[in-house]
Amino acid sequence: MKGLKNSIKFCYRYRDYANYKKYNEVVFPNPNNRPIEELNQFIKEHLFEDKLFYTVEWELPDLHFDDLDPDLDHFVHEFDSVEETNDAITSAITIDQFLLIILKARNHWIL
Repeated sequence: MKGLKNSIKFCYRYRDYANYKKYNEVVFPNPNNRPIEELNQFIKEHLFEDKLFYTVEWELPDLHFDDLDPDLDHFVHEFDSVEETNDAITSAITIDQFLLIILKARNHWIL
C-alpha cells in the first residue's frame, strides 16, 4: 500500500559532560504494525530520569568517543525519538523483539 511506513526508527545520542554529542539511529522492522504512539509510550516508561538508558542493557551500539575521559564520560545515553519510516532496515531483530529486550533490562533492575 502506497505511503504505508512499515519500519520504526529509534534515535538516540550520547552526550558527554562537555556537551559533545554523537547520534545514532536503528531501524527495526515492524511486522505487526505496532502504532507509533504505543511504542513511544512504552519506551518512555522504561527510561530513567525521563530520557536515559544504558545501551549495553538495550543491546544497542555504544556511542562513546574513542578517547574515554573519566572527567567527561559516563555510561548513559539519551533517547531522542521513535518514528515510522520507510528507511532501510538496519537491525536483525524486530521492534517487538527490541521491546522485549527493554522489558528484560527493566526487570533486571527491579529484581
